Parts: sequence; structure tokens; C-alpha cells
Amino acid sequence: MKNIKVLGSGCKNCETTANLILIAAKQAGTQIELEKITDIAEIMGYGAMSTPGVVVDGQLVHAGGLPGPDQVRQWVSE
Repeated sequence: MKNIKVLGSGCKNCETTANLILIAAKQAGTQIELEKITDIAEIMGYGAMSTPGVVVDGQLVHAGGLPGPDQVRQWVSE
């Protein structure tokens, strides 16, 4: 099971990113654990300088702006 974290304050883009990940995982038939991280110190600890950020299995894979559909599909299928 993949652990995916969405880093951000809970803004619209952060919520949209989390929803895109959930939809892609469901379509791929992949089980994931999705966490929303809003603590700024924890977000900075991952090295994300802008949000939303996405961490997959402990590795920062995206920061700033909405991710593209192909990116999201890759994260849940790797």
C-alpha cells in the first residue's frame, strides 16, 4: 500500500490535488493511504517551498500548482 501525503494549508488546490489522487487510485484499483499535512514545519521538512506538495512513500514528487493527470496516475501505479 502506498503512503501519499498532500502538503498544504487546505486551500482549494490542495483539496483538488487530494481528490485527483483518490480518483486515480480508485480507477487504477490501487490501495493507498492518503494523509493531508497542514503543519508548516512538517511541510518545510519535506523541502516543499510551495503548495500543494505531494509526497509518495516519503519522497517529495511535486510542489506548487495542480499536478497533471498523467503525473497522478504515475504516482498511484508505481
